[in-house]
Amino acid sequence: MSRASEAYLAAERAMEIPPVDRRGRTDENPKGIGFWALVAEDFATHDRNLFEQGFWAVFVHRFGNWRMGQPKIVRAPSTLLYLVLFKIVEWVCGMSLWYTVKLGRRVRIWHHSGIVLSARAIGDDVHIRQNTTFGVRNRRDVADLPIICAGVDIGAGACIAGAVVVGRDARIGANALVIDDVPEGATAIGNPATIRGRRAETSPNPVTSENAPG
Repeated sequence: MSRASEAYLAAERAMEIPPVDRRGRTDENPKGIGFWALVAEDFATHDRNLFEQGFWAVFVHRFGNWRMGQPKIVRAPSTLLYLVLFKIVEWVCGMSLWYTVKLGRRVRIWHHSGIVLSARAIGDDVHIRQNTTFGVRNRRDVADLPIICAGVDIGAGACIAGAVVVGRDARIGANALVIDDVPEGATAIGNPATIRGRRAETSPNPVTSENAPG
């Protein structure tokens, strides 16, 4: 990984994100809640609508993590099922959300299509809209992925690239290209994005090591 900012490293510690070389080796579903209770919460987050494609993508992500905590005799067939389900969601919904992304609770994916979410972590209560991309900034630094903190609201068509952190309760405008850190509560708009004033309201629970998303 290229040199990351202090804010990025602080978010990495606070959200207890696994090191890059350990991604995908353990069950990183949120702690303190069972698998089916977590699925029920995700279902409620998506308006209890079974036909919400965002719910399908999140469910497959949760399943992909759950299998990593199972014995090998269960994990092997579950891995095949995960790969099939992941590909179906990509084909049918146009959404890519790899299980290696550490995903918080109550994450809402609105609408569908053109959504590629390759990040180190996405925090609790994040809202993501269509045609959003999280990923690398160039082909050399393939481990440089963004961290999205709790409560972030992301507009349609946004692109967040590289080892950047989007602070808690920030807003990313539609079609913004974010290649630098976004402070907590700030708004980023434009291509490349510029930072505007901070929001007065913030989520009630800041991200700490005690309440960080799993």
